Amino acid sequence: MNGYRSRPVQPILVTLPGTDAMNFVLPPELEASMPPEARELARDEVRLMVSYRSNDHVVHSQFRALGDFLTAGDLLVINTSGTMNAALNAVRSDGTALELHLSTHLSTGMWVVEVRKESGKTTAPFYEVDAGETLHLAGGAQVILHEPYAGKNAIPSEGPHRLWLATLHLAGSWQEYLGRYGFPIRYGYVQQAWPTEYYQTVYATEIGSAEMPSAGRAFTAELITSLVAHGIQIAPLILHTGVASLEAHEFPYEEYYRVPAETARMVNAARAGHKRVVAVGTTVVRALETVASEDGTMHGGEGWTALIVTPERGIHAVNALLTGFHEPHATHLLMLQALARLEHLKIAYNEALREGYLWHEFGDLHLILP
Repeated sequence: MNGYRSRPVQPILVTLPGTDAMNFVLPPELEASMPPEARELARDEVRLMVSYRSNDHVVHSQFRALGDFLTAGDLLVINTSGTMNAALNAVRSDGTALELHLSTHLSTGMWVVEVRKESGKTTAPFYEVDAGETLHLAGGAQVILHEPYAGKNAIPSEGPHRLWLATLHLAGSWQEYLGRYGFPIRYGYVQQAWPTEYYQTVYATEIGSAEMPSAGRAFTAELITSLVAHGIQIAPLILHTGVASLEAHEFPYEEYYRVPAETARMVNAARAGHKRVVAVGTTVVRALETVASEDGTMHGGEGWTALIVTPERGIHAVNALLTGFHEPHATHLLMLQALARLEHLKIAYNEALREGYLWHEFGDLHLILP
């Protein structure tokens, strides 16, 4: 099998009613419900759509052929954050069964968490918990909800509270506990549970993301070796992703990042040599833009970023992006519009819909080049 749909879906035109959003209908059959391995595909056999911003040319290919669209000296910047088993079964004192999603481990030792409850075949945010409430976890562990999380990009305090500051009371380390009792966060379009390894990139070095930095999932060790052998450079950084909000498409909150000085040097050298700097995922863009000056000069850095990349702000550090396909109204589309013209994205997404590309973390990929 080659991973291509045998029958493209009926074209559904992307409409752009304003400058801050893209509206389109995503057919359910284009939501990737299982890993490509379950469809008898290797990781790098998912589809790859390449779109060129300069002339709106679109090429349909396979991710395994990524090297055909890059040249020696181009730089891929990857996020080596690994995915936690961030979902835990929890129970209220009244016996109500809940699901706790760990989002971000703060420097204070506290956690930002989301409480969810079963809703049909999936879960939905559960807003009825109270400050000071204790939820019971497997193995005699507990989580205490202290107060609604008031991050820089949080919703107004009078609204319902999706995220909470919490303390975990565990017998051992959180890494050991999640390894024993946790499982990957899974949303409704993924119809069954899959082992943790399906949610890891092959180059993950440090566990810390609530959800997989999925733009890099299709890489294999063999593909990386081939790219390096052909002169393609690869530079790492870390950004630990928090939980998404599929229901409300909220902006991302503060996330921990670390950009090594050597990665910054490699980005500066590639830009100076007029090579392409390809961010592998929107998380990489967020980290790099946090430590970039307006002229694109990079420096190493570490800390917490609340940066939101919008068309008005622009992108300074990279000139290319490898990413998945994003849902209608998703805030990630604003970042794409900071890199590419709205008309270009309209053309590209029309092609993706017409040709039956698959969405979400187990889906196909989009390479946006100059």
